[in-house]
This record gives sequence, structure tokens and C-alpha cells, in this order.
Amino acid sequence: MKAFRNFRVIFLVVVLLAAGIAELLREHRPSFLRPGLKLYAYVTTVGGSLAVVDLVKLRAVGRIDVGPHPSGLRAHPTRAEIWGASADGGYLWVVSTRTNQVSVRIAVGPGPYAVDFSKDGRRAYTTASGNDTLLAVDCESHAVLGRAKTGAYPTLVKVTPDGKTLLVVNRGEGSLGIHDAATLQERARVPVVAQPEDVAILPDGTVAFVLSRTEDRVSVVDLRRGLLLTNLQLAGKPSQFILKPDGGELYIISPEAHGLQVINTWTHEVGDYVLLGATPVYGALSPDASELFVSDNAADRVAPVDITNRKVYRPIMTGRSPGALTFDSNERPSLLLAVNQGSGDLAVIRISTDNPGLLTMIPVGDSPKEVVVKLFQ
Repeated sequence: MKAFRNFRVIFLVVVLLAAGIAELLREHRPSFLRPGLKLYAYVTTVGGSLAVVDLVKLRAVGRIDVGPHPSGLRAHPTRAEIWGASADGGYLWVVSTRTNQVSVRIAVGPGPYAVDFSKDGRRAYTTASGNDTLLAVDCESHAVLGRAKTGAYPTLVKVTPDGKTLLVVNRGEGSLGIHDAATLQERARVPVVAQPEDVAILPDGTVAFVLSRTEDRVSVVDLRRGLLLTNLQLAGKPSQFILKPDGGELYIISPEAHGLQVINTWTHEVGDYVLLGATPVYGALSPDASELFVSDNAADRVAPVDITNRKVYRPIMTGRSPGALTFDSNERPSLLLAVNQGSGDLAVIRISTDNPGLLTMIPVGDSPKEVVVKLFQ
């Protein structure tokens, strides 16, 4: 009789445990995910591989060798593909998300670092920094469609919101090249801050902001006239900037200044400052632009910021040295992903509740750097 009671207790515990796990999975499964769809995260590591993480099952499911020093990680907007660059290899690589294999390597020239796509997803654009060249690639045939000369050592190209113009960041000479997207030819070249690395473009395509991680200034460029409007003085050297979707504000994260600065993009004035912590480095802005999550590399945590009221909430602890951040969805995210460079894992943070917190950490490999998410069938 005693053995029977013990069996009943064990059976009930197993049933309750299974029900709890099922409820947990239902709670954290993205609400938009229908049967047959997959939601994966892809993380670059120092060894030249791409870790694949299933965001429904919350576990690593693969590793893909893409080549030395992968960078410029991007999810293709219309195809079930992940794109990136190998500066040492001189090529772009394309990963099929359905097979988790490299489907092609596209030779583009020495030193590609980044890639961007046309509005319809038919073209990819990149630069070869070693020979000062801008290139267009057909995303279906993978053929190089055209080339054009740029300024010295171009490291980044971005497509303007209307799809008609390409902005090339020429790091070697400190300039922003304005190119025609159809012909690739340069229309203007504007001097900006030294060693520029990133550019943010207003939704109407009229103004661009250029960031350098070696300068405590941000350049403001009039894209229609091809002129430098001003260089805005910052409290410290920036690590990243994030443009509000409506274009009204630009949020600049500075480890040196230990906080966040807000730029009014209409008046080109530096406004509010928000103290964030020891070494804030990267951020992710919620789709409704109400909350900004910022990783603190030295404090091993992520700080949620009420961006409307400029209020910092209780930080969320992660693994060691969190860096890049992204959400599991661009519409109604339930998870925030943080790349932990020091501990070699991906922190999965639940943000869909009133009390956000760390859900789990998934090992991905040594010194992970970039992360993107792809939903596909």
C-alpha cells in the first residue's frame, strides 16, 4: 500500500512538472508563430562560425563555418537567408536558413565588412575597402551587377529609405559618399568626422547623421545638397546610435560618458542626458519606441529605459560582458537577446511581462559579437 502511495506521488509530480514545462513553452513561444514556422537566432563567433539557436526550444541547434572574421551580419528581408561578409576572405557569404549551410560565397574584392539590401530585396550592396569600390550583387543569381569607385577605405554602405540613394562611409578619408542606387555612380562626397563608422538616415531621406567611435562629435549631412550642416559636440565618444522610427530623436550611447544623449533631429540640438551605468555600449529600441534596452559591458547587465520619461528601471543581470542586443520580433517582441562576449553565450531575457528577467543563457562559442533573428518556413 505504501509503495502504491509513493507511485501516485511520483506520478503526480511528473504530471505537474510536464504541465509546468508545457505552460512555460506556451508562455515564451512567440504568439505569431504558426505551426511549420521556425524562429532562429544566428550569432557570429571569433572562430569564423555562425551559431544557430532555436528561439522556441531555447537551445543551440547548429554551427556553420562561414569563413574568417565574419561581420556585417544581416537577415535577408524576403529570402530565407542570412548574409554576411568575410574581410579576410574577400567575399560575401550566404547561409540558407532551411539547410543551415553556406549556399554560396560571392567574391567581391579585398576587405568587405558590411552588406545592405534594396527595398525589394533583389539587390545586395557592399564595399571592398581594399580597392575603394562599391558593388551591387543580384540576390538570386549572386552575380556582381556593377562596380563604382568610392573614397578611401569604404567600410559601410546603407540604402536610403526611398531606395534611390546609397550612402558610403569612407573611413580612410573621413567622408560620406552619396551614390545613385541604380548606377552606383557618386553624386557628392561630404567631409565628416574622422574615421566614420556608421550612418543613420531620416525617414524622408533628407538628412544623415554620421558616427565615429574615435570622435566625441556627430556629423550632420544635408543629403539633397550634399553639404555638411554641422558637427554636434557630445559628452563622450559614442559606441552606437539608434534613430527613433519617426525620425524625431537620435539616441547616442556613450561608454565614456556612462550614459545616453538625445539629439533632436529637427533642430540638430543635443538635448537630454540619461545616466545609465558603468560602460553602456549597445541598445535595442522597442518597435513602439517606448522602451530602450542598453547593455552594460562592465556591469554584466542590461538596463531598461523608459525613453519617453527618460527613466531607468531595475537592471537585468546577464552573462559576462553583454554587447549586441536584438529582439525576437520586429512587431510584438516577447524576448530580448543579449550577446555575452565574455562568457560566450546568448542571454535570453523575457520582456513580455511586468517584471522582465533572465530566462536562460545558451552557449554559442568564444567571443560572440553579432546577432540577427530570422523567421522562416
